[in-house]
Amino acid sequence: MTGNDLINIEYDVSREVSRIDGQLQEFEAALLDTFVRTGLPSENVLVPVTHRGRIFKNLDDALDPLSDERRAASLYISKFLAAVAAGLFDAALNYLWDETIGELRERVAGYELSYFFDMAVGSASEQRKQLNSVEDLTKITDQSLLEGARKLGLLSEVGYKQLDLVRYMRNHASAAHPNQHDLRATQLLEYLDVCITEVICLPQDAVVVEIGRLLSNIKTHKLSEHDLYTTGSTLGKLTEEQATSLGDGLAGIYTRLDSDVQTRDNIRLLLPKLWLHLPESSRKQFGVRALRFRVNQDTEQAELALELLRSVDGDAYLPDDLRIPQIQQALEDLRSTHNQHNNFSNEGPPARELARAVGDTPNVPSWLEIEYVETLVTVYLTNGHGVSWAATSVYERLIELFTPRQAAIALLLVMIETVSSRLRRSLSVRQWEELLDILEPKLVSRPAKEFFSALKSYEPPIDTARKDGNMLRLAEDLKSSL
Repeated sequence: MTGNDLINIEYDVSREVSRIDGQLQEFEAALLDTFVRTGLPSENVLVPVTHRGRIFKNLDDALDPLSDERRAASLYISKFLAAVAAGLFDAALNYLWDETIGELRERVAGYELSYFFDMAVGSASEQRKQLNSVEDLTKITDQSLLEGARKLGLLSEVGYKQLDLVRYMRNHASAAHPNQHDLRATQLLEYLDVCITEVICLPQDAVVVEIGRLLSNIKTHKLSEHDLYTTGSTLGKLTEEQATSLGDGLAGIYTRLDSDVQTRDNIRLLLPKLWLHLPESSRKQFGVRALRFRVNQDTEQAELALELLRSVDGDAYLPDDLRIPQIQQALEDLRSTHNQHNNFSNEGPPARELARAVGDTPNVPSWLEIEYVETLVTVYLTNGHGVSWAATSVYERLIELFTPRQAAIALLLVMIETVSSRLRRSLSVRQWEELLDILEPKLVSRPAKEFFSALKSYEPPIDTARKDGNMLRLAEDLKSSL
């Protein structure tokens, strides 16, 4: 290519940019004229033309991953671009999210739905009883949809975190709710890329496809020895979280009263192979499930849960303490309420139920301690928008009753993404500082005190501590001491 060729290309691009800007300016002038003529507000309504033009100038690259067939079906991306052209970036983000959620629901609908609902809202939650069909996908929150898809493997871990940010911005900076936030062209382009790359064009993982086929097969035909051999090799490729999710799903299907004999026979054949790959905490869940059914007086389901556990000689995983399923149910209900609307007032009942379940002098089984502490710390830090006036006093009392071990676990939570991501918000940072004051008197070991001291002196932002070399070293020392 000669120098003249490059000059010609640059000239053509410049002419195209001018054409786009000119068309957008003509459209804006006509629209603003209508606002003025009808007496409507015209100031600070539309994003400047130059910002809109940046999106259209980068549009071909942004849409490049989409096939012709997929483009033809992307109605909400067309609406997204129409909103961009009109200068309504907040509406554009809303349309982009609609396209993403619609595609994710379609992917989920092609999976084993009962298994997905178990992953998304918890197999024993009250909401789960109302979820059965594809139509019921609209009944769960977007966050629950993302979480369930992540557990299934329909989203990558990185993709999940990126989409959760888009979901947050959609809720707080789009036309979905009244707000005063301004979106930039670069942000919209980034969100468009995330939604296309991590959902719309994301190829299905081979292991996830195999698990989906397995869940379908156990309901449609009797598994052969060859099926079991093939499945065994697939199970060995599962991550610990995928294995746990599959175990929970199989138990949920087995204990469902409408499951047939052949399905249960298949699960009993399959579970011993999966059992080898389950962590101890997951194995104990099988015993907790049986006791939870018994406490709820679901006698038939309790017997089925015991039957399944005994198929792997798992009687040793039956906990003696009947409060365990109550504590776990309370934790599940509290997390679910915290992630829903009106959580400021609605967190009170599940918080009090948790306090009742653990007792006046909290007695939390050791293998539930991490879940217990993480849940309390998470809700105490808030969602960044306000403190739950109905539950904060309960949280403070329970945290004040932490044991030294639980206090050390609470400190270490700053090193995990789900907690550190909250510490990017000013309210959560203030709550974290108050939490440290509550925890300080409980720290008795040298590693705990050293880690606490490093946290107190750490230069903000505190959410970056999880990547700091010295903090990582001190965290490992503290973990080793627990």
